[in-house]
Amino acid sequence: MTLTSLDPWRCVVLGFIIYLIVIGVFAGFLARFLVPGPDPMGLAGTIVLGIVGSFIGGFLGWAIFGEDFDEGAVQASGVIGSIIGAVLALLVWRAVNRGGAGRTGTGSRPRMRTRL
Repeated sequence: MTLTSLDPWRCVVLGFIIYLIVIGVFAGFLARFLVPGPDPMGLAGTIVLGIVGSFIGGFLGWAIFGEDFDEGAVQASGVIGSIIGAVLALLVWRAVNRGGAGRTGTGSRPRMRTRL
């Protein structure tokens, strides 16, 4: 099977997936660099952060600048919108995890004292 024998729709979908992964890596790493503090996530988490940020940036671009007749509200954004969306997603991720960490940590239950 050669590239010329592939369905054109498959090439578009494959190109979009590759685009999302590349933008995800780039936007995720830049978001983690721009927002100070530790982020315990690996490469896959960084890619997902960038991809989610790309869709957040696409939605914000649609909401701020008006309706995009070609793709609608759920669309991937460009590089700058992806970085802005990834920074917002990272800040929300930290806010959600910080609130839950204090309630379910190892020191959240009082220990029972034993008499010897």
